[in-house]
Amino acid sequence: MSAQYEVATLGGGCFWCLEAVYDQLRGVISVESGYMGGHVVNPTYKQVCDGTTGHAEVVRVTFDPNVASYVDILGVFYTIHDPTTLNRQGADVGTQYRSAIFYHSPAQKQLADALTAELTAQRVYPSPIVTQIVPAETFYIAEDYHQEYFARNPQQGYCQFVVAPKVAKFRKQFMDRLKR
Repeated sequence: MSAQYEVATLGGGCFWCLEAVYDQLRGVISVESGYMGGHVVNPTYKQVCDGTTGHAEVVRVTFDPNVASYVDILGVFYTIHDPTTLNRQGADVGTQYRSAIFYHSPAQKQLADALTAELTAQRVYPSPIVTQIVPAETFYIAEDYHQEYFARNPQQGYCQFVVAPKVAKFRKQFMDRLKR
């Protein structure tokens, strides 16, 4: 990874949704689906889905801060998932689907806290934001078949009914920020 790039690690429900969106954001260099925030070393998808490892499904977003700032990354994050539902996104229920920002530096924590406070003060959401803002831990990359899942499986039911609408919402709201 180049010294000029930064990393954001975010949990906002199913990692397929987040990955599909961030893949299209200008300034994003790479997106990897994985797991963070649990107590089991090298967890499997099955273990994480069972809800016993404590991990969240996350994406690790490597980005060029000269093109997309950390606040830009977080702005997209808060737009494409519901940060007000505890341990769930839509029909996906469990701690593995929690809303979480895993910060990698004190500066990231400060920016995440400030944006969350601003969204709360502006009453952007009808319910309180429950997004955890916690230190980054060990990132465990998800199995190969999860990487670029939406791009490789656009006709799969979950992709059509859950991922595609989030991608469409992102594309509409952030049209000027799309990769060309």
